[in-house]
Amino acid sequence: MTGLAVAGLMLPEGVAYAGLAGLPPGRALAAGIAGGLAYALVGRSRFAVVSPTSSSAAILAAAIGGLATNELAAGVDRGALATMLVALVGVIFLGLSVFRLGSLSAFISRPVLHGFAFGLAITIILKQLPPLLGVSSPGGPIWTMVPGLIRALPSTNLPSAAIGLMALGAILALRRLPQIPGALLVIVGGIVLGSTAAPELWHIALAGPVTLTMPSIALPPLSLLPRLFQLAAPIALILFAESWGTMRSLALKHGDPMDADRELGALGVANLAAAVAQGMPVGAGFSAGSANEAAGATSRIAAAAGSVAVLLLALFASGWIARIPEAVLAAVVIAALTHALSPAPLRRLFQIKRDGWIALAAALGVLLLGVLNGMLAAIALSVGHLLYALAHPSISALGRVGQSHDFVDIARHEDAKVPVDVAIFRPNAPLIFANAEGTLRAIDTMARASKAPLVVLSLEESNDLDSTAIDALSEFAQGLSAIGKRLVLARAHDRVRDVLVAAGLGDLASHSAYSVADAVQQAQA
Repeated sequence: MTGLAVAGLMLPEGVAYAGLAGLPPGRALAAGIAGGLAYALVGRSRFAVVSPTSSSAAILAAAIGGLATNELAAGVDRGALATMLVALVGVIFLGLSVFRLGSLSAFISRPVLHGFAFGLAITIILKQLPPLLGVSSPGGPIWTMVPGLIRALPSTNLPSAAIGLMALGAILALRRLPQIPGALLVIVGGIVLGSTAAPELWHIALAGPVTLTMPSIALPPLSLLPRLFQLAAPIALILFAESWGTMRSLALKHGDPMDADRELGALGVANLAAAVAQGMPVGAGFSAGSANEAAGATSRIAAAAGSVAVLLLALFASGWIARIPEAVLAAVVIAALTHALSPAPLRRLFQIKRDGWIALAAALGVLLLGVLNGMLAAIALSVGHLLYALAHPSISALGRVGQSHDFVDIARHEDAKVPVDVAIFRPNAPLIFANAEGTLRAIDTMARASKAPLVVLSLEESNDLDSTAIDALSEFAQGLSAIGKRLVLARAHDRVRDVLVAAGLGDLASHSAYSVADAVQQAQA
């Protein structure tokens, strides 16, 4: 029964996502079947449903569309480009798994993912409005798509719009009854309507034939591989970020262990299987995983059973699937993305005054630059924000709390007192090549402004030092010595002491202390 509930979501979403990517519906079903079964053999998440996702479908469409201006891609079948991109996504996943680079997913921060998901949801929903309303609208960026959609509104196909809006309303209403597969019931209703109501007379567009046959297509020229790798990389990145977020959140909820590197390999195998089946990129979408959990899944067998159920439906009910109105499929996609339209994650970031503008910039990047460029901009934003934070650490002047061994920021604790003849500073980030010179220059200025002859530098944030930080620290100590001040290092880790000795700064290492209190006591002795 759980497998049927999973199939009830995989089937309509798969057909709809194929339309979103501009590919035949059979490719999405083939990807969900082959990729889902492959993941069940290799992966470890008992809730993950590996199939085409809305984000990967949107980026795939943007990637293939971006190749339209490439001379090498001229005349190459769109399906061939999609197959090669899926295969390369699988290769990228396997390569990352072999080199144990699962931690790379952390470089896309959660605020950026929230913003990207929000912007992507708006973009995809806007692209689904034309089939929902039965109108044609130009593609491209949002500033051309929205005016085109507004101009097309007078030509709305009222029967198509009525079917789409009723389907959307029904799915959203049935969410109050999670035990009922609302999307599947709406799809069944769409099939009945498309088979009995003569939709051709009302000019209602249908999904069209669904086939799982593997067409014979020519592969793209090898000279196109570098460009295809560039386009496959963001697809792989967003798939892993989305999949790992889904797997990890569900695993934490139930206390299941997870290994990011193993899941990378499993997603690689799943995408290679999808490529062999002439499918689409696959990953673990949040909506499908949550539905699998809600249906009572206890192992990967549930998702595998869903893939088998989709296979049987595609083999024996393809004629019925072909009669689904496009407006119903658009409603399924829109309903699946409504959860991503919640402003709560963004509002929370502004409430805690952390990364709200980063998330908002990621959302605007998707809306203004398009899905593919927006994804690349979001990645650059994540890395840029990290580098900026590392390059501009705050600096705290420390004081003692009473007669304890606790030293805290005097700007935040009024009861903290600075010991006599000692100035204590702490950079609130590791000293590395990107910040060492600037940070120590700022501390040097504050130390010179102080009348204290002893300067204590707390290195509790630095587990190690690179060569730039060592040189900057040496110059800092020499500069203080030149004006009659002495430097003592506090909270110096063993690796820091070892590298200082190796760099010829043994005197600085030997006089360092493991705590600020010890450093102050030593300096005042």
